[in-house]
Amino acid sequence: MTEINTGPGGSSPLVERAKAILLKPKDEWPKIAAEAATPRDLIVRYAVPLAAIGPVASLLRGQLFGYGMFGIHWKPGLVQGLTGAIVQYVLGLVGIIVLALIADWLAPKFGGTANRTAAFKLVVYGSTAAWLAAIFQLVPGLGILGLAGLYSLYLYYCGAAPVMKVPQDKAASYTAVTVVCAIVLYMVVGAVSGRFLGMTGGSPSPYSAAESGAVSGSLAVPGVGSVDLGKAQQAANDMAAATNNQKPAVDPARLQALLPAAIGSYQRDSLEANALGGIGSEAEGRYTSGDNSFRLKITDMSAMGALAGIGAAMGVQHSQQDANGYEKTGTVNGAIQTEKWRNDSNSGKFSTVVGNRFMVEASGSAASIDELKAAVAQISPAALAALAN
Repeated sequence: MTEINTGPGGSSPLVERAKAILLKPKDEWPKIAAEAATPRDLIVRYAVPLAAIGPVASLLRGQLFGYGMFGIHWKPGLVQGLTGAIVQYVLGLVGIIVLALIADWLAPKFGGTANRTAAFKLVVYGSTAAWLAAIFQLVPGLGILGLAGLYSLYLYYCGAAPVMKVPQDKAASYTAVTVVCAIVLYMVVGAVSGRFLGMTGGSPSPYSAAESGAVSGSLAVPGVGSVDLGKAQQAANDMAAATNNQKPAVDPARLQALLPAAIGSYQRDSLEANALGGIGSEAEGRYTSGDNSFRLKITDMSAMGALAGIGAAMGVQHSQQDANGYEKTGTVNGAIQTEKWRNDSNSGKFSTVVGNRFMVEASGSAASIDELKAAVAQISPAALAALAN
């Protein structure tokens, strides 16, 4: 945002950018995409001041009005309130950084370009509405107006194509998956800060389940579709359980043991297994028959697997077809499946999610997509479920 011009009356670049992205997002995103910036600039000059709105509003509310629930009213002490605001603020900024890394990682999977700086632009500027709406936490009874922050979901959608170079026809799917991550991060931040403050005697997070109650119902997001908030909350609970080590990643050697030595006429000629830094694991085998060769991979997504189970809740659907093949993503029997095939190269990919945790994928060249589907079917869902227990 180093190139933002000072607005009329000498208004600050931050104010002008916030106004522009809120009022004219489709005009502003191409300008943002063309600007020179660094992730550090975006965090320090834009995220740091705006992300403070929510924690400060929460602190003032606690000191001025206190909190009430089930007929009980209390005011946290000043030190407790400050502790809560600081924890909420720091975790909020960490969440933005993590979400930017996720947005960067997801972009190529939807036909976009991996670009770390662009991902930070999308997440930092796209979060403007959520940060500004947090001011409504200040006054009891106005918290419902914080739903205006959901406009940030639309901002992400508008920025996906110009900033991350995601094709417009895939922008909704890309946004949906990114939104799931945002919802989960939002809930996890509240859960983590609430747990920390409980240990230190601080005030509860304004986002904690204790104050907001269970989330249910659906939400219509422009350009994305309907979001099942109950399933989103369940995903957050699953991720929280995983971060508490209640769902440790499966030893990759145990995943490798599930890969068969042969699949039809295809013989396995290589094996590979990796642990993913404590957040997951994977095993992969290469299978060859004549000129055809594909890879069968099993991935334990552990904590991130919580995201995969709510594709149906997000209404993620995508299909595309031309003379040379097709590509489609959707929910089959409650599980996200992706299918892609190219006639000109006799190659493709088929993947499915098992138990909202494991991804099984076959990709490469084959006689038909049916051979790739048959390869995935070789991995027993029951065997994977046994590993998860």
